[in-house]
Amino acid sequence: MLVRRLPVLFVFALAGALQAQSLSVELGSRKSVHLAGRDAGTQLIVTDAKQRDVTHQAKYQTDNANVHVSETGYVSALAEGQATVAITGPDGSKTAVAVQITDIVRDVPINFTNEVVPVFTRFGCNAGGCHGKSGGQNHFSLSLLGFEPQEDYEFIIKETRGRRIFPAAPEQSVLVQKATGLIPHGGGNKIAVDSPAYRLMVRWIEQGTPFGTPADPVVQKLEVLPSDRLLQRNAKQQIAVLAHFSDGSIRDVTSWAQYESNDGETAGVSESGLVSTRDRPGSAAIMVRYQDQVAAFRCTIPLGHEVTKLPPVRNFIDTLTQKQWTKLGLPPAELCDDATFLRRVTLDLAGRLPTLEEAQAFTGDDKRTRLIDRLLASDDFADFFTAKWSAVLRNRKSSPKDDAKATIAFHGWIRDAIQKNMPFDQFVRELLTATGEEVANPPVAWYREVKDIHAQTEDVAQLFLGTRLQCARCHHHPLEKWSQQDYYGLSAFFSRVGYKTPPKVEQKKGQPKQPIVKQPTHVLVTDVEASAINPRTNLAVQPTVLGGVGLDIPTGTDPRAELVKWMTSPDNPYFAKTLANRVWKHFMGRGLVEPEDDMRATNPPTNPELLDALAKRFKDSKYDVRALIRDVVLSSTYQLSSDSSEENENDRQNYSYFRPRRLHAEVLFDAIDQLTLTKPAFPGVPAGTRAVQLPDHSIESYFLTLFGRPDASSACECERSFEVSLPQMLHLFNSYEMQAKVTGTMPKPPMQPSKTEPKSKTKAPVIQPTRVIPGDRINKILADKRGAPEKIRDLYLIAYGREPIEKELALLTKYVTREPAELRAAYEDVLWAIINSEEFLFNH
Repeated sequence: MLVRRLPVLFVFALAGALQAQSLSVELGSRKSVHLAGRDAGTQLIVTDAKQRDVTHQAKYQTDNANVHVSETGYVSALAEGQATVAITGPDGSKTAVAVQITDIVRDVPINFTNEVVPVFTRFGCNAGGCHGKSGGQNHFSLSLLGFEPQEDYEFIIKETRGRRIFPAAPEQSVLVQKATGLIPHGGGNKIAVDSPAYRLMVRWIEQGTPFGTPADPVVQKLEVLPSDRLLQRNAKQQIAVLAHFSDGSIRDVTSWAQYESNDGETAGVSESGLVSTRDRPGSAAIMVRYQDQVAAFRCTIPLGHEVTKLPPVRNFIDTLTQKQWTKLGLPPAELCDDATFLRRVTLDLAGRLPTLEEAQAFTGDDKRTRLIDRLLASDDFADFFTAKWSAVLRNRKSSPKDDAKATIAFHGWIRDAIQKNMPFDQFVRELLTATGEEVANPPVAWYREVKDIHAQTEDVAQLFLGTRLQCARCHHHPLEKWSQQDYYGLSAFFSRVGYKTPPKVEQKKGQPKQPIVKQPTHVLVTDVEASAINPRTNLAVQPTVLGGVGLDIPTGTDPRAELVKWMTSPDNPYFAKTLANRVWKHFMGRGLVEPEDDMRATNPPTNPELLDALAKRFKDSKYDVRALIRDVVLSSTYQLSSDSSEENENDRQNYSYFRPRRLHAEVLFDAIDQLTLTKPAFPGVPAGTRAVQLPDHSIESYFLTLFGRPDASSACECERSFEVSLPQMLHLFNSYEMQAKVTGTMPKPPMQPSKTEPKSKTKAPVIQPTRVIPGDRINKILADKRGAPEKIRDLYLIAYGREPIEKELALLTKYVTREPAELRAAYEDVLWAIINSEEFLFNH
């Protein structure tokens, strides 16, 4: 802290405060507080000895009239010179800070980009719902969030013959009058008269509306004070934002920045940067945006309980989750019992229920580890995870006749890679650099669905780099640092991808007529210069990795190989973390970063150390996906009970208990078939093909569509829905399909409209259900000569992985033995009740 020419009283106060260190002012990378220019200001952040924010509770005094300090600790420059701000905390502790003020007498030229555009952004003028939307608003357009300041300048100064600016009387300019509401304005009064924003705009017009010069400094990064903080529930924390410019200067932009919370239920933020935590433990990030730069403030809110009982540490995952629980004062649940674990891990690894034999044989020492290893090596594991990757890689046929072979081949390639445990970097390399004919080289089928260069760029970024680049296609990304230049630099890696259909074979006269066969589509790498065109500048962009420099790729070299080389490098900051986060979400129900494919500085992980450790483990194993999965399911963190306590029931981010989740549509379909002994029959595939084995997501199934199966039309896992709806419940309760599976007989088909009824002029869309096959479980039960208790135990072991408790067994035994004549109906009721139970429909 730099202190110059302080009055004696304040020097002693400052010295005492520094010695006691009970009250401090956070300056960040600044050595002192320097305010340059008229209306310059800075937000003080005052912290007590317990690292609590007391900015709004402290009292402020200045030794002269050079500055003004508000009750909230905002210092405003009034005159050139120096001043000292004395600060008294709520407990009587004291400190002081020196302030230097310059460039008040000399009117420094205003830079349009650095100072005027942030005013439009701060008050929402260039937002997507106002003048920043496509086509603008009421004949006045601005670029979205001010990412194209040169265009904004042209709109304001030159459009409509410059009528928005009145240099002779700046206060009478339409631009100023509209913003202050002095003349009718659809957006209302945005800026108060004589406020800093008002004075800035008036001075800019007085100066002749300068745009700035190429030599003017530009913003290079943002610094948030503090960057992170441990806060109590229902607490407040003021944050300040510093902009670092290319000339080395630092300017406080707290009043001009925009703020947004990534979890409003955990913490909110005001327009002035005041963070308010809620009554929920966890962590939240506050996104800060100024010009084209973004940063984040991260707060952690502990529950505050004493954590004394922790599960055993089985690997590095438990070490880091337990560190988080202890820090948050968040007691975890106990470990789940064996029956729960058996069902949970079988569903998560194999996409099916445990068999009766597996449930009965789940005994002995180290049984959980042995089960995990057996499931990881099983065909069911390959089937389940093939379905997962097949969906996000868009493996579906657009034309039933023409695309079927390629779709099946691509599905087979994915399954073969998973079954052989192909290293993930090799998997991505073979996929992205594919060339040739679709059936001969199945990964080419990905390019069939992801046809244009934009889809290729966006899918690769989202799937393998955890970055959503779609926004940067048209404008600077509003939540990230990526610009159009970054977008088209990445797309240039795919600029040599071309498509060609071999020429048809001509039929010669006199020869027998040959059957017409569709020629396969080829994907080629053409020998042209690798570049993409930025539509805004209309200039070619060389292949450029995210956050890097352009690559000069020689003619004849496939640029995609260079892209994969950068992606799979151990130094890549995105690749390993993205897959690690996807794996974590699959097994824990929520990613360390959520959504799992939206990893950015303004959406930080809830446990950064854990995500870093998972990524390191993945890289150290040479991108062994199966080894990473094994670490997760072996951990005590994964094996916690789903029974929450009063202390942790509100936890949504820290995995202190296992959160139950509804089964995937395909898994639920197969589970019902497994319980009812129904042989599935999907159109176009061999009888007995399970739902998780379907090679194509376009295969029709009313059940799968109803229960949220993705249609594989995008790279986003958000296509899969886990929402519970009334039509789903009605289908399970009383559908034609469920009646057949439960009763083992073919019920009467749904009633058809009477022939005498008048025909409707409009036809309602009809979804044909999957062909119904009766289940055989009821017949097996009735043919079983054992007593009712044994049969009910078997049903429970198959459905729930556990035996019924004494009360359940007694109740159901009594129910099925009450009337011998109704024995079949009684068991049908039991089977129906099990299928519709929450324990069956959810993985817990």
